[in-house]
Amino acid sequence: MDRRQIWLSLATLALFAVVPPLTVIFDQPFYMDMVARIMVFAIAAVSLDLILGHGGMVSFGHAVYMGIGAYAVGILSYYGIDNGFLQIPLALAASALIGLIFGAMSLRTSGVYFIMITLAFAQMLYFLAISLEEFGGDDGMSSMRSEFAGLIDLNDAMHFYYLVFAVLAGVLFCLHRLVLSRFGMVIRASRTNERRMQAMGFPTYRYKLAAFTIAGTICGLAGALFANLNEFVSPDVMHWTHSGEIMIMVIMGGMGTLIGPVLGATAFLLLEEYLPQWMEMAMTDAGEHWAIIMGPILIAIVLFGRGGIHALLAASLGRNGNNGSKRDD
Repeated sequence: MDRRQIWLSLATLALFAVVPPLTVIFDQPFYMDMVARIMVFAIAAVSLDLILGHGGMVSFGHAVYMGIGAYAVGILSYYGIDNGFLQIPLALAASALIGLIFGAMSLRTSGVYFIMITLAFAQMLYFLAISLEEFGGDDGMSSMRSEFAGLIDLNDAMHFYYLVFAVLAGVLFCLHRLVLSRFGMVIRASRTNERRMQAMGFPTYRYKLAAFTIAGTICGLAGALFANLNEFVSPDVMHWTHSGEIMIMVIMGGMGTLIGPVLGATAFLLLEEYLPQWMEMAMTDAGEHWAIIMGPILIAIVLFGRGGIHALLAASLGRNGNNGSKRDD
């Protein structure tokens, strides 16, 4: 990670950090919840970036791990167990186990077959969740926020916000170190030329399976936070459209950059929130057709902003830095 990427990452986290004080000053609590939602999806997008951006594994069912984490919290809450020290580890363990099982089978394929089998596994669990009438079926179920023995009150919006912020910062740091380690180097090299890595003696299947499991576990953590944020769990979070949205966030922000998916999640969710309103203001009853505008925006970013929003911002910082250096000379 070069200096521009470091500054961009720090600036992004700094902006997230100052949101609560600003919402208090301007008396706009809605924005705290909205940014908390952005950060939850950013965690899910960063987890996908580990296998998609660095490992070249196009998983089209990644949202299923978010659903598993959410249901781990929701089901325990349904039975009156709201202890976060039990809910969160169970969400992580369940996501890791499913990620290990699905990855072990999916990684024996490649290309379009890998994409389709990850989609098939995700849809299988989606329809399983719909069939669970005990837990609300297609209608979903309400969930209580996790309790942490009085150490942190998640019913307090600011406490919950900074918990999500801390998790996002911790995930970014850990994955940054992981990507720069030997493990990360093998994952990245396998994306470029897996046969050569195997010829050099690296068991690439094991490395990729480990990365797939780690990505699923982190996404499960995002799901546990998502259940706490909404105080509601439904099968909809597992649907393939949500997997596609998480993938769009990664592509919009910039694959293989870690902070890029955070920027992509921010841009995507802000557009999803405000684009219908802008269209409604410009033309009556046009808000429900907001995807007509969203599509060309995504296409433009892919065609003209190779590397996503991250690349555009990094290039802008580079130009400003060069201009500053010339003036100093």
